[in-house]
Amino acid sequence: MASPEYHRIREIIASRRNTSGRPVNIEKFRANMESTARGLPPGVDGTMVDADGVTAELQAVSDAAKEKLVIYFHGGGYIGGSIASHRNLTGHLALQSNLRVLSVEYRLAPEHPHPAPVEDAVTTYQWALSQGYQATDIVLAGDSAGGGLTAGCLVSLREQQLPLPAAGVLISPWLDMSLSGDSMVTNDDNDASISAISMPRTRELFVTEDQISDPLASPLEAQLAGLPPLLIHVGDEEVLLSDSQRFTEKANAAGVSVDLQVWPEMFHVWHACVGLFEEATAAIDNIAEFIHQRFEAPNE
Repeated sequence: MASPEYHRIREIIASRRNTSGRPVNIEKFRANMESTARGLPPGVDGTMVDADGVTAELQAVSDAAKEKLVIYFHGGGYIGGSIASHRNLTGHLALQSNLRVLSVEYRLAPEHPHPAPVEDAVTTYQWALSQGYQATDIVLAGDSAGGGLTAGCLVSLREQQLPLPAAGVLISPWLDMSLSGDSMVTNDDNDASISAISMPRTRELFVTEDQISDPLASPLEAQLAGLPPLLIHVGDEEVLLSDSQRFTEKANAAGVSVDLQVWPEMFHVWHACVGLFEEATAAIDNIAEFIHQRFEAPNE
């Protein structure tokens, strides 16, 4: 059973859940995300960098391994979120893993719709390679839309025949622009964070109708053979649960190693609340352990 601290936070999040099918107020949506931002945890320093035109922040403790890198793509439905909104999550990942984390400020819709985010993701990865990082010393990670972007970036890298990173980590990922998963219906009353009725309004700001099945926007539509090992975290109450389940099934059928972890009672990207309840800290620790395992055995 989840901790009392978790349930207190869940009640707060549920009270703010958007159950409207009205058009998204972009300014309000972005402001709400930024209003929850917290700084980097003590001991973690951030340095802004220009990754070939893509803004990013390198976050690390003083003794972090200099040759290893986690490239992180924040969530926010492709229309919001930022380095600042996710510093608590990414900073704790840097702290708990003792690794360098590069948090990426990719372009957002509607000003920059698909495929701008995946172009920025690929550019950032290529920049990391140009800085001397080896592909086997890099892991891609992201949450929600950033989880989908992680998968889309991996597919794009494979298509361009670029060296693939050691692994990918997908947190509560949005992998299906068609919004056709069973959990969009079965979990709509359970999800404390996302309402299924609001998601088409977010989607229409990011992709056109003709792009819904584009594999780089909907990685569930992609051919997945050849991707590196993946870790997927998702809560069993999420409307996006089916995205992770179907993606895992398809990836496994293509010979990709996927560790799908469905966490009981957890809401969408509970990791962002690290420091507020124990399940979030445990989830970050689990991700750190997976990443270190992949760095130690990149060819398995």
